[in-house]
Formats: sequence, structure tokens, C-alpha cells
Amino acid sequence: MGSCKVQNDKQTKSVLVHGPIIVGAGPSGLAVSACLSQQGLPSLIIERSDCLASLWKHRTYDRLKLHLPKKFCELPLFGFPENFPKYPTKRQFIAYIESYASHFKIQPKFKQAVQAALFDHASGFWRVQTQDSEYISKWLVVATGENAEPVFPDVVGLDKFNGNVLHTSKYKSGSEFKNQKVLVIGCGNSGMEVSLDLCRHNAIPHMVARNSVHVLPREIFGFSTFGIAMALLRWFPLRLVDKILLLMANITLGNTDQLGLRRPKTGPIELKNITGKTPVLDVGALSQIKSGKIKVVGGVKEITKNGARFTDGQEKEIDAIILATGYKSNVPTWLKECDFFTKDGMPKTPFPNGWKGDNGLYTVGFTRRGLQGTALDADKIAQDISEQWRKIKDLNNNNNNNNYTSNSPSYPT
Repeated sequence: MGSCKVQNDKQTKSVLVHGPIIVGAGPSGLAVSACLSQQGLPSLIIERSDCLASLWKHRTYDRLKLHLPKKFCELPLFGFPENFPKYPTKRQFIAYIESYASHFKIQPKFKQAVQAALFDHASGFWRVQTQDSEYISKWLVVATGENAEPVFPDVVGLDKFNGNVLHTSKYKSGSEFKNQKVLVIGCGNSGMEVSLDLCRHNAIPHMVARNSVHVLPREIFGFSTFGIAMALLRWFPLRLVDKILLLMANITLGNTDQLGLRRPKTGPIELKNITGKTPVLDVGALSQIKSGKIKVVGGVKEITKNGARFTDGQEKEIDAIILATGYKSNVPTWLKECDFFTKDGMPKTPFPNGWKGDNGLYTVGFTRRGLQGTALDADKIAQDISEQWRKIKDLNNNNNNNNYTSNSPSYPT
């Protein structure tokens, strides 16, 4: 999808885009493109990988399912198939994304890794440089999201370990770790689910819980915990809702502190809004912790050649290490001369106003509110660009010249 004209020179290809440039062909980028299409506007998605939703296709484990019911994870204008289960699998979600792109006739340019994006004040246009092309547009939508690159922690001695070390972005199944003692560093949703998967493949997971963590049941009395929270927030203050959720969690799960999983002092929803730290929605790991099949350990002091020393003085032999240490934004590595983002690659302006910057810059997928936040921002972006498009069109209604040139890109007509 999108309209562009190409000019070649000896070194690079200049692609003059009639509509916004969207960086990233994950759910966020596709959602913006679809909303723009609904407004009758073209766009061009550029994507560094060779497929849609590469994080889901290449960097997720086989047993992954959506943590929230599908109704909370739909992209704008096109819902999940009715025959999909309440919590779609990884494969089903990928199929949904592919159907979404097909429905809106979205055709990204793949294998286009952005090296630099810069606003050209002289022309008033964005210039986005990839390995072989320069894309030029009045609008730039950053849709690479919060989870663009894996986070690798600085653990003393990790480089000396004799066994296998991998990030969860490379983990597929526990079948390759059968009968092995596996140290899982991290106790968020990924750490919990990987530990559960290892357990079900007869591995012996030791999960590091260095920091405090909220563990909530995925469902309470058959209803989605997230759905209950959203309903309660319509009527009650956030902190009261947090207290209700924690009371329900204690009734259904028991005291997680006794299992080595200390709860933060701040409630789960408030903590998520402030820091982006998502509560763990339990899908079975907690029962394995209670049974002793998943062993919870404290912070790692040092990795040795054959194991690990912990901050409580214990030492254990380990066969493999899995880093469930999450992901981060990569925006600061390629968006140049722009102070809209923090050094961590997140918009400085908090939700719900972090979707729009200056000079035609937009962001989507940075709300720390999952696909619901993506859907909200995608609609706002499309509405805002559509208003600008109409204003420019009104200014140019006496000018029928639709051609771009490298020195003077054209406006909508």
C-alpha cells in the first residue's frame, strides 16, 4: 500500500512517498496503515525483517498464547475470527495479522533496515535512510514499539559459563532441555511461562526472582482478571481497584511471598501505568512452584563455569541459562536530532498524549498498554494526518501538479 516515485542515482535510490512513512510492520504499523486507508490516505511501511510481525514469528516460544482475551487484543476495523478461542495461540495470532494486512491490501517493503531518520528543516520533509534507499515524506510514524531489541543483562561471569546461554527471543521449546538443570533469569510473564514449559518437558527449572513481582490469576471465577479490572475502573479509583485485585489474588493463589515471589508495595495497575512493568498472569507456573517442580531462587551473584552463586550464599550446578530479561526500544539508534524520545527510546510525553511529536512525527506501540493502546493511537494518528491532508489539498486545489522532484517533494492534491 502507498504511492511513491523512485529516482535513482549512483549510490542510493530516492523514494518519494505520497503519504506517511511507517517504520515497522508489526501490529502497530499495520494498525496505522489500516486506519489511514479507512481515511482514503496512502502510506508506506518499511520493515527490517522479511515478514509481518517478525517478533511474533521469530522471537516467541511455541507455547505462547495471548495473555488477554482476544476482544482486548483486536486491531482497529477488523476483529478476530469468531471461531478463534478466547486466548488465541501464537500461530492463530500470526494468521490474524496476515489476514489483517491482506484485508487492507497492505504491502510493506521488507528487508529495509532504517539506519537514520532525520527531519530536513529546509524542505519540511522527513528523510529515512535504509541500506539502499532514502525515503522522503511529510510524515513519519515510528511503529517499532517497546520490544524491538532483546535486553541482555550484565551478569558477572556469564561469559565464562560452559553451557548453553540464550535469550527467550531464541527459545522455542523445552524439548531441547530435557533432564537439564536450567537457570531462568527473570520472573515476568516470559520467565514464568518458559519455566512452566521447561517443567512440562522434564527439565528442572530454577527461576531467579531478584525483584518483586505481582502475580495475578489470568481468570477469576471464569472471568478475565484484566476484564474485571477494566470494568471496575469505570466506577472506582485505581488504588481501590488494585486492592480488590490483590484481595482476589490472595484468595485464589495464596500468599506468593511465601514462595519467594515478593509483591511490590505499589498495586499492579498503578505500577504498570508508572513503570510499564506488567503483572504476571498465571497460566499454571504457580502450581508447579508450589509443588517444587519449579524452584525459585534469589538474585545471582556470579555465574561460574558450571553453575551459579546466589546472593543468599547458595551455589548450584546448572546445565543451561535462559535470559528472560525482556526487550527494549531501539529508536535512539536511528532517529536523529530528535528530543521527543528518552534515552531509553520511549516518548517523553506520557500516555495518552505521547502519540504525536513535532514536524509530522508520530509514534504508535509505546503506550505500555498493549494492543488496546496501539488501537487508540493508530486511530488518533490517522485522524490527525487526514486533517492535515485535507488542509494541504485545499491549498493546492488550483495546482494539478502531482509530481515529486528530489528537491521539491509534492503535497497532496
